[in-house]
Amino acid sequence: MIFAETLLFSLALLGCAVTFFILIYFIITLSDLECDYLNAQECCDKLNYWLVPKYICQSFTTFLLLVHGHVLLFVLNLPMCIWLTFQYFTIPQGNLGAYDPTEIHNRGQLKRYMRDVLIHVGYYLLFFFIYLYCLILSLLKGDPIPRGNEYEIVTRI
Repeated sequence: MIFAETLLFSLALLGCAVTFFILIYFIITLSDLECDYLNAQECCDKLNYWLVPKYICQSFTTFLLLVHGHVLLFVLNLPMCIWLTFQYFTIPQGNLGAYDPTEIHNRGQLKRYMRDVLIHVGYYLLFFFIYLYCLILSLLKGDPIPRGNEYEIVTRI
């Protein structure tokens, strides 16, 4: 183990929260594009910039869970890590990134991107509460307060 469980789940919770806020930014940016407040070039530049930090947060969390032996959480995080890896490394030749300004309005790509982002938001919201629960459990594992009998008065802490 590299970290204590409390620190591990704090880092996982922080990474999940950062990714969640990045995804909220994605929703706002895509809805601005849909309403024509942004042009496609600006929108895609903004979204492609945040793909790598999202991928790094997910990969780091998945790696830490594997190293610490939390196999169930690792297996639950692995599909999202594989999907983000696939999305990052299968960008078609000639595109500027995963979000391409020339293709974003073609064939309902904008709706598909919005759907994918909303699925990711649901995933990270679920895992935010799972990590919060695990953090609370790791904090409550040890009882730091010395307790006596029911009728004994504890005078020192």
